[in-house]
Amino acid sequence: MAWIYLLVAGLLEVAWAIGLKYTDGFTRLWPSAWTLVAMALSMVCLGLALRALPVGTAYAVWVGIGAVGTAALGMILFDESREPLRLFCLGLIVAGVVGLKLVTPDPT
Repeated sequence: MAWIYLLVAGLLEVAWAIGLKYTDGFTRLWPSAWTLVAMALSMVCLGLALRALPVGTAYAVWVGIGAVGTAALGMILFDESREPLRLFCLGLIVAGVVGLKLVTPDPT
């Protein structure tokens, strides 16, 4: 269950990071409200995951999901660069996240 909480936390991190773009410096009410709610829920889910997972692993995976997801959505929503070297670097982050999952004992 800890890994599910961590996945949800990472996806919520993507949501709030993208939400920041739509807040226009926190001058727009509804995008700002959604962004703040997503931030809070992301932290709650991360905290729940940390009950069973090592902090270094959980934090790195959370940041990795957030970074790759935000970069991918930035490419889709905001027409950000899809340069091959950028995609390769994002692939390295994915490889690191998968590697951490594989080497971290399952908390049961």
